[in-house]
Amino acid sequence: MSVIAAIAVVALALLHVYILVLEMFLWTGPRARAAFGTTVEFAASTKAMAANQGLYNGFLAAGLLWGAFASDPVGFQVRVFFLACVAVAGLYGAATASRKILFVQTVPALVVLALVLLAR
Repeated sequence: MSVIAAIAVVALALLHVYILVLEMFLWTGPRARAAFGTTVEFAASTKAMAANQGLYNGFLAAGLLWGAFASDPVGFQVRVFFLACVAVAGLYGAATASRKILFVQTVPALVVLALVLLAR
């Protein structure tokens, strides 16, 4: 894998770690409410659901990091799988929650996937 593709995979993983932190630990705070466009009341009433979503983002981050550091051919397969998972999750989120997710999650995942495939 090229250095650029490796850095991109790790950067995307770190983005999902950040989302994990926002959703699991900072959901009711001003930073998460601004990022997700929620009110104090909504954040308080959806705290458990957001923590669950954060956990899933953590799984995506873990898979991306696994793929980034695993040797090929397994590393390549894991990278492609988890990048596809991120892209599909972003598409679903954009269709059901906010179109902003398309640009925050799906587009970066597809760009990184292209880098990974080109580096092969």
